[in-house]
Amino acid sequence: MKNKVLITGGAGFIGNAIIEKIHQDFDVVVLDNLSPQIHGENYEDSYLYQQVKDKVELIIGDVCDEALVAKALEGVDYIIHLAAETGTGQSMYELNRYTQVNIAGLSNMLETILKKKLPVKKIVLSSSRSVYGEGMYRCAEHGVVVPNSRVVEDMLKKDFEPKCPICAKDVELIPTDVTSLPKPISYYAFTKLAQEEMLKVMCPSMGLDYTIFRYQNVFGPGQSLSNPYTGILSIFSKRLLNNQDINIFEDGLESRDFVHVKDVAAYTINALTNEKTNGQTLNVGSGESVSVIRVAETLKAMYGSTSSIGVTGDFRIGDIRHNKADMVKTIACCGFTPEYTFDLGMKEFSAWVLEELSKEKKPEGVSFDESIEELVARGMLLKGTK
Repeated sequence: MKNKVLITGGAGFIGNAIIEKIHQDFDVVVLDNLSPQIHGENYEDSYLYQQVKDKVELIIGDVCDEALVAKALEGVDYIIHLAAETGTGQSMYELNRYTQVNIAGLSNMLETILKKKLPVKKIVLSSSRSVYGEGMYRCAEHGVVVPNSRVVEDMLKKDFEPKCPICAKDVELIPTDVTSLPKPISYYAFTKLAQEEMLKVMCPSMGLDYTIFRYQNVFGPGQSLSNPYTGILSIFSKRLLNNQDINIFEDGLESRDFVHVKDVAAYTINALTNEKTNGQTLNVGSGESVSVIRVAETLKAMYGSTSSIGVTGDFRIGDIRHNKADMVKTIACCGFTPEYTFDLGMKEFSAWVLEELSKEKKPEGVSFDESIEELVARGMLLKGTK
């Protein structure tokens, strides 16, 4: 008899990759609200929905709905909790929405398990590298430090690099490991840290094993092409394929650790039955830091676009400067290294985008512009000096 796994938010990008790997070995039930922000106005036309609908039992609804959560949990052995609102900028002005889904959604899940005395064995949580804030750096004088949030006054002058919190001098980026003191600088990051702490408090008293994964910037085939609030690869792709110019925030040298969705799926699935991961908080990344301008230039070359790429000096409140994960502990616990390099993953991603967009007219790119206007109106996007 197969074990049964519930994947909340399982019809999304990461859930799709997980389901592709496990649907033949586990009985899979998915609880997902099929948000228009991810799937478009008609979810039945969504690539992600089409990929999962015949492979799993799909329950359409919200993680905050007690009755639906109870139904989804029937007979479940394991939970992969992916359901979340994930827009860093959007979270800074939609606090109630992010609180309800990210915090109350998880507490509803745990309370249902408690009330009904359900024999769930383990929950695997998709957390985020955003809980680190700026993450780890090395100061020549003070060693390893975690910088504070960058100062708006400095960024207005185009001084974007973090400083040592002790001497205020320049610091060097190093891989951030899970011992780094959390310093959330966006409301989204705060909600993910709250999820982590909820599991650490509740799971031991419930006899429930858990693993927390701090995903880095996940990319790959299946990434939403309709969500303007997350995923710069999708945003850039839409504009490049319409030969629209790309204006990059800050100076373009800000960097991220881009991890392929298939690697994320592999680590997440491994944790379901791997006792070495029980009670652990683990990074999931590539261990490589890639600048945003390199991302844009790589995609431009792959698409043969005539778009121009510029940097604006503008910046978004709540963004970090750089990001690179330390994967030593994750590799030791799970027993394998990430398969995908950035360049290999980009080739696969761009080929998928071209295939998807060949099925319909090219996107207009309007929704991203509207999301920028929204940030400006809310005071979350500021202009650097010329």
